[in-house]
Amino acid sequence: MPPSRFAVPAEVPGLAARRIAADILDGVLHKHRTLDEQLDGAGAHPGLKSLADRDRALMRRLVATILRRLGTLGHLLSRLLDRGVPTDAPRAQSALLIGAAQILWMDVPDHAAVDLSVRLVQSDRRAAKYAGLVNAVLRRCAREGQPLIDEVKAQTLDIPPWLLTRWIAAYGETTAREMAIAIGHEPSLDITVKSDAPQWATRLHGETLPTGTVRTLLQGSVTMLPGFTEGQWWVQDAAAALPARLFGDLNGKSIVDLCAAPGGKTAQLAQGGARVTAVDRSAPRMTRLRDNLSRLSLQANDVVADGAEWPGGDGTFDGVLVDAPCTSTGTIRRHPDVAWLRQETDIAALSALQIRLLKKAVALLKPGGTLVYCTCSLEPEEGEQAVAALLATESGVRRAPVDAGEVAGLAEIVTADGDLRTLPCHLPHDDPRLGGLDGFYAARLVKS
Repeated sequence: MPPSRFAVPAEVPGLAARRIAADILDGVLHKHRTLDEQLDGAGAHPGLKSLADRDRALMRRLVATILRRLGTLGHLLSRLLDRGVPTDAPRAQSALLIGAAQILWMDVPDHAAVDLSVRLVQSDRRAAKYAGLVNAVLRRCAREGQPLIDEVKAQTLDIPPWLLTRWIAAYGETTAREMAIAIGHEPSLDITVKSDAPQWATRLHGETLPTGTVRTLLQGSVTMLPGFTEGQWWVQDAAAALPARLFGDLNGKSIVDLCAAPGGKTAQLAQGGARVTAVDRSAPRMTRLRDNLSRLSLQANDVVADGAEWPGGDGTFDGVLVDAPCTSTGTIRRHPDVAWLRQETDIAALSALQIRLLKKAVALLKPGGTLVYCTCSLEPEEGEQAVAALLATESGVRRAPVDAGEVAGLAEIVTADGDLRTLPCHLPHDDPRLGGLDGFYAARLVKS
């Protein structure tokens, strides 16, 4: 018999990327799995290995776009569906989201977006019966979707209501809405360089921010960009690069990075000349830290341990950096799954852990030592209130206010108390993709 009779039919180009995108969306929305664990490491989707770089980049952008615009997409589909999104077939829901996101926000021909979404449901046993529905709804989306979105673009539907309510209370309605708008834009790639930021900005077709971070719109695998293999830079949001700088001159100082992995701040401390002890409770994340430092030709003493319980060297360190575990609501522009995975009830447990870490950090410091506490959260309980609670109970600790001159003159990110508070709407730019910062809080304290 001719071998061709047994040949497996070639899959339609782009379908595998969309199938994996649907699986990962299902992981976030129905199984409460983070994007990071589904995209990297031991728990990564097995199909990623066989995807070409171009398809992998498309899949990542597709998933991020859907999660970034999930509230708006939900509103749109509720207007286009008479009976709501099918609840008995998750793949039908994913196919509708994938198709609509491509039609409305991505450079994909409408007919291709519709066809591939229909193929997605046809290949799923439970969802196949909805192929006609998906086809009709997405065709209607191509005709009517943009006006429906324009109707609600001022309503900040893409931030969960509980979170938007908190931000309005903390920052005021105008700023909260500016933050929500900034989060809706796909972010740039931010890079911390070892030296000569203007030169690397030129090589990476980007620009140098006032703080020294290089920001670029280049996409694709960062490992293929100039300077990565040579260890000349590492990926780090511009806001995340600020806390480590609050120690001032690091040369020869002994510093503990108490929640260190994956190592961006550890790298900053080591590059500045400090003798760094990097502590983190996650062995896999610590492996990643070691790999990153090896690529960068930087050194640190690494310890796998719970930072709050680590018994190493109380009263002996010049400085302690606590980048505490938190709700991470300040990183939604880069990690849009956070908005839909976190709950308001998470804050209390994390706040208790942050206080434990702060007290441990004070114990580790020698007299006159500096503690820098930071979180990538926009929630006051995890920032300002945590530091206030520490200062109320630790009489031997005082705040060392940050001057705007220490952060490139960006007075808008320095609070009245002298702490740092960056917001997603800070550092605006004519091109929204080149503007914005992660939401970070940082305070500098000194032990008497």
